[in-house]
Amino acid sequence: MQLSFDAADRLVELVEARHGPVPAEDAARMLYSLRHVPAGLARSLLADVVEGDARLSWRGANVGLADEPGTTLLLESATYVVVDLETTGLSPGSSSICEIGAVRVRGLELEERFETLVNPRRPLPAAIAALTGINPRELRGAPPVELAVRRFLEFAGDAVLVAHNARFDIGFLDREVERLTGRRIAAPVVDTVWLARRVLAGRVQRVGLASLAHFFGTSTRPCHRALADAEATAEILLALIGLAQERGASTVAELADLAAPRARRLAGKRSLVAGAPQRPGVYLFRDRNEQVLYVGRARDLRARLRSYFRTERQRPAVEAALGALERVEWRVLGSELEAALEELRLLRELRPPANARSTRPDRHVYLRRRGAGWCVTDTPGPHGPLKSRGRARLAARALDGWEGEPADALPPLRAKLKRLSGDLRFEDAARLRDRIAALAEVAGTLAELDRLRALELCLLVPAVEDGFQRAFFVSGGRVAAARTLLAGAAGRVETEAGLAAAARAEASIAPADMDELLLIGSFLRRPPPELRIVPLANLRRAA
Repeated sequence: MQLSFDAADRLVELVEARHGPVPAEDAARMLYSLRHVPAGLARSLLADVVEGDARLSWRGANVGLADEPGTTLLLESATYVVVDLETTGLSPGSSSICEIGAVRVRGLELEERFETLVNPRRPLPAAIAALTGINPRELRGAPPVELAVRRFLEFAGDAVLVAHNARFDIGFLDREVERLTGRRIAAPVVDTVWLARRVLAGRVQRVGLASLAHFFGTSTRPCHRALADAEATAEILLALIGLAQERGASTVAELADLAAPRARRLAGKRSLVAGAPQRPGVYLFRDRNEQVLYVGRARDLRARLRSYFRTERQRPAVEAALGALERVEWRVLGSELEAALEELRLLRELRPPANARSTRPDRHVYLRRRGAGWCVTDTPGPHGPLKSRGRARLAARALDGWEGEPADALPPLRAKLKRLSGDLRFEDAARLRDRIAALAEVAGTLAELDRLRALELCLLVPAVEDGFQRAFFVSGGRVAAARTLLAGAAGRVETEAGLAAAARAEASIAPADMDELLLIGSFLRRPPPELRIVPLANLRRAA
C-alpha cells in the first residue's frame, strides 16, 4: 500500500502550481517556513517526504512529480481491491471501525475475499447493531483496529482502491493508517458513487449502493455488512468499467478522473488560469485539439476564471466544456464594453458548442404581416428580432386581422377580454389573456428596439493601451465604427473618421447588428463608471 506524508500534499501542490520541478531550496523554504536553507540541507530535509510518497520524485536537484499511478495501467490489466467498512458512527474522529470487508478484482474477475470484525474499544450503538446485525459480544474478541488495518493493507498491496462513497471509507482508513505510520493512503482511489453519476447520467435517479445493485442486477445484495457490500460494489465496478470504456477510458488514471468528485476534477485544472490579470477581457476554453469549446467575457478576468473552479455547478454545457478543458486563452481589453462586443464577434465567428444557445443562427425571429393576419418568420424585418419563437407565435395569433402596428392592438384586445369575462366565456378569455400578455411583451421589445435604432451616440471607454480611449460610434441601428483615440490632433483625425462612417451608416435590421445594438442598450441602462456617452451632434459641433 502506497502512503504519503501530509507535508507531501503541500509539496505536490507547489510543484503543480509551478507547472514543473521545483528547486529543493525553494521547496524546503516553503515547507518548513525557512528564510534561507543551503541546497545540501534542503535535500536532506526533503528526503523522507519525497522518497516516502509515490507521487514525488527527485529530478536532479529539483523535486518533481513522478509518473501518476495508473497513468499507463490498462483497466483490464489492473488489480483492484474493493473495500467496505462498518463503523460505530459517521465521523472518523469520534467513531471507530467495527468491520472490514474487501474483494480483490484481477483480470476483471472477482477473486480473493477479506473479512474481519474489529474491536472498536467502545460500545456499539444499538441503531448500528440493528442496522448491520453485528452482535456486540462478537466484537469483544475481534482483533484491535491496529492489527485489522495492518492485515487489510497486506491484503490490498499496491492495488487500486475502490469504494462506494470513498470519502467515508478512505477517511476512516486514512485516520488509522496515519496513527500507525504517520502517513496516509496514496494509492489511486476510484469512487463508484461519482463514477456512476458520470457514466449513468440521465439513466438513474439514485446512485446509492442498493439502487445500483438493483439497476445492474448484482448477484450479491447489499445488506450493511462489509463483505456483502464490498462484493456488490465489486460487481457494480465491473459494469461501470464497461460503460467507462464505451466513453473512451482505457487506463486507471482515466477511470479515476471519471470517478473524481467535481471539485477534485476541477482542482487539477486551476493551474490553467494561473496568471490571469485583474483586467477586462474575453476568454476561450480549448480542448486538447485546440477546438474552442466556450467563449466568455469578464470585467475581471482573474475573478471570473477562478469562479469556474469553485463548488457551485455551472449549466450543463459549461460543465461539459470544463470536463474537456485543456487550455484557457484570454485576451485583455480596455473595458467591459469592448470585451462584450468582442465576445459577440467571437461567438458569431467560432460558434463554440457550449455557447450554443447564444450562437444559433435561428434563435431570433420576426413578426411579419401575411394577408389579413400576422406570422412568425426567420427573415429579418422591422418587427424584431424577438428572442422567443413561442411568445412571438402567441402575439401573432393575438394580431389576427389587425392592420395597424402591434402595440396599437392592445387596447381593443383588452376591451375584448373584458367582454369575454363578462359573458362568462372563461376558456376563451384565458386564451386571449395569454396572447395579450405575449403581445404586450413583444410590443415592449419592439418599442425598445425602435428607441435603440434611433440612437446617434459615441461611447467612450478606456483602451487597452495606456493614455488611449476606445470610441464606438452608434448610428443607423448598429455600431457604425470603432476607433482608438489619442489626445490631440491624432485623436481628432480618428474622431472625424468615426463621424464620417456614422454619417454613411444605413439603417440596419441585420441580426448581428441587432445583437450589438441590444448589448449597447444594456450598457446604457446601467452604465459602468468608465463609460462616457457623447451625442454625435456634440462631436460634430466640436469638430
